[in-house]
Amino acid sequence: MMKIKGLRWWIITLLCMGTIINYLARNSLGLMAPVLEKELHFTTQEYSYVVGAFQGAYAVMQPVAGYVVDFLGLKLGFMLFVVVWSVANCLHGFATGWLSLAFFRGLLGVAEASAIPAGMKTIAVWFPAKERSVATGFFNAGTSLGSMLAPPLVIFVQIAYGWQSAFIVTGALGFVFAILWWVFFRMPAEHPALSDTERNYILAGQPAVVINADGSEPKPKVREIVSARRFWGIALPRALAEPAWQTFSFWIPLYLFTVRHMDLAHIAMFAWLPFLLADLGGICGGYLSPFFMKHFGFNLVRSRLAGIVVGAICMIGPGCIGLAPDAYTAIALFSIGGFAHQMISALLCTLSADVFPAREVGTANGLTGMISWIGGMSFSLVVGQLAGTIGYNPLFVCLTIFDVIGATIAISLLRNIHVGAAPLGSMPLAPTAHAGSN
Repeated sequence: MMKIKGLRWWIITLLCMGTIINYLARNSLGLMAPVLEKELHFTTQEYSYVVGAFQGAYAVMQPVAGYVVDFLGLKLGFMLFVVVWSVANCLHGFATGWLSLAFFRGLLGVAEASAIPAGMKTIAVWFPAKERSVATGFFNAGTSLGSMLAPPLVIFVQIAYGWQSAFIVTGALGFVFAILWWVFFRMPAEHPALSDTERNYILAGQPAVVINADGSEPKPKVREIVSARRFWGIALPRALAEPAWQTFSFWIPLYLFTVRHMDLAHIAMFAWLPFLLADLGGICGGYLSPFFMKHFGFNLVRSRLAGIVVGAICMIGPGCIGLAPDAYTAIALFSIGGFAHQMISALLCTLSADVFPAREVGTANGLTGMISWIGGMSFSLVVGQLAGTIGYNPLFVCLTIFDVIGATIAISLLRNIHVGAAPLGSMPLAPTAHAGSN
């Protein structure tokens, strides 16, 4: 079979496509919130419960989904989750009130919880350690691209065909990705289009795999993972960073509609900008790590931490939204926050692939993700309770404070961890994949 040069970058492109579709489905609710409050007759507080149903299910299921992906394998495990989330999102179109909407939203959270653990496991097995932050940046860009594409797509379908159609269209796209994943994804050892040169390059940059006496890999042990200092050095900063992304994903449209008095058409025109900057932040964060390693001599872990600090400093932007004189300045500050958050998020997720062996990455990332989403869910419920009384502005200030504290915790718990990484070598860090023999 013809070999594909730079196949690992085609794999990350496929993964990014799935993440885009995941976030199209996820962000449909926030964009429809002003319409749904009217059509389904629920309050802002009840809307926060709908959001909380997704977040709670997502939080609980992340470690379960990570374990399932580790146990069943990436190809089958992730494909099954994609089918379930596609069905769940289509069912949103049949909601008759906030309770039924919350049920369907919870089901969506159960299945979509697989995306990040599966993505990080894919990166762990398909990339050498020195390229993982770059790969994670491109993978994480899918979250922002999906969020960026959602406003024009979802609002257009809603205006043209009704809010039910918006959920069905975004859900149906998931079935397309499930087919593509099943057809094109393989593990590196099994992929017929992977050249021996690239396979050896990937394996040379990864830690040695521990094998049992019978030739199998040891199964992940949850107790050992959660008792490790490195686990909490990732989990706690993720829990403090997640409220920002939950706020951007679920509350920006409602904030612009109720506080800044933008109509849906203007929201569709401008609400995607924070996610465009978030794309750039995720990619920039990926390249910051090799930059710090090359020019400042940082080891692998400290190069990730340096990028997290840069992101935390940039999070001052959304803390100043209350000072914005108009909606457009507020969107600009949200955009700075999107850039900063995705920089932090990409590097924290990459650390789980750095400090845990490949056989544990799905489970470890799922567990840290569960804790992070508990943080995000808790803050969303606080927003639902307090936005109508004290307003949004003090809550936006909290987002800045959370990330500064998170960066401090990460430095404290992880700075002395050393992970071996090959020096920056001859194969490219940027995607240069193209078809051809190798």
